[in-house]
Amino acid sequence: MDARYVIGVDGGNSKTDYFLFGLDGRFVDYLNAGTCSHERFPDGYDGAFRVMDAQLRQLLGRNGLTMADVAAGAFGLAGADIPSQKEQLGRVVMRLGFARYAVDNDSFLGVKAGSARGYGVCSINGSGTVAGGIAPDGSRLQIGGVGSELAGDEAGGFYLARRVLRAVYDALYRLGPATAMTEPVLALLEVPARERFMEYAVEGSVKRALPNTALMRILFAAADAGDEAAVAIVAHSAEQLARSVAGCLTHLDFGDEPVDVVLAGSVWVKAESPLLLEWFKRHVAALSPRPCSYVVLQVPPATGAVLWALELEHGRPAGAEMRRAVIASVAGRP
Repeated sequence: MDARYVIGVDGGNSKTDYFLFGLDGRFVDYLNAGTCSHERFPDGYDGAFRVMDAQLRQLLGRNGLTMADVAAGAFGLAGADIPSQKEQLGRVVMRLGFARYAVDNDSFLGVKAGSARGYGVCSINGSGTVAGGIAPDGSRLQIGGVGSELAGDEAGGFYLARRVLRAVYDALYRLGPATAMTEPVLALLEVPARERFMEYAVEGSVKRALPNTALMRILFAAADAGDEAAVAIVAHSAEQLARSVAGCLTHLDFGDEPVDVVLAGSVWVKAESPLLLEWFKRHVAALSPRPCSYVVLQVPPATGAVLWALELEHGRPAGAEMRRAVIASVAGRP
């Protein structure tokens, strides 16, 4: 019997979405489960295999299917950042029984989900940051995403929150510029006295309990009002985000057509300040002469995994009607 289905997987550090679709783009089933990241298991890649194998068996089994019924799969996985990780995760996927598959960083899912042409560049600016580009010939390039300033990962909620705390600390103790962020941050962290600020900031950082979203709101409000320290933070991140995207635009061959730049992640999607996007676009234009069309991703990244799997099987990007059907099916899921 011919394989009649594809599977799209978006595997993060806290949860994993598995989508089962027919080759005609028809939604079949959906499974939301815990993380499948090798970085979260003591046995690493073996743990990733064990968890994904069990979850895929559950998804397929309740539909009376096995891996023999699956034609292709696409995986956007946490911890797929450097070549050795991607190679190891590719072996995991082959062990799962996929003969035709793609495994890569989740930024590439953003390209497939946000660009109708199936290629372009995605800038993720969520809890962390990464840029991924896919050229018309299928070539891929990832810039950043390892959580290090060595790679220009100087954006995302985790990074921006720490920069806000640093600006407040500089204002309080290091003769930095006074900032309108100080009082709102002290109130947000419930710091009882200024001399205890660092105690509360360090404790929140170590426990990863900082209210990153609220800190970003304070940052963007202050930047919009012209606060010197806040403007400097936003301007710096805008440039770093742009440099990663411009690197993809420069090092991949997109021909002469305009390129879709897909913006994904909570900071891009829910940003409450126009400054970050305005400066980001300005820097991209200055760094790369290539015309770009900007698209804010409004559907789950797993959409891209499904569309990518269908593309692998059919040998071309999904047509407009199939694409609309997939997006409508996935967008309504948690």
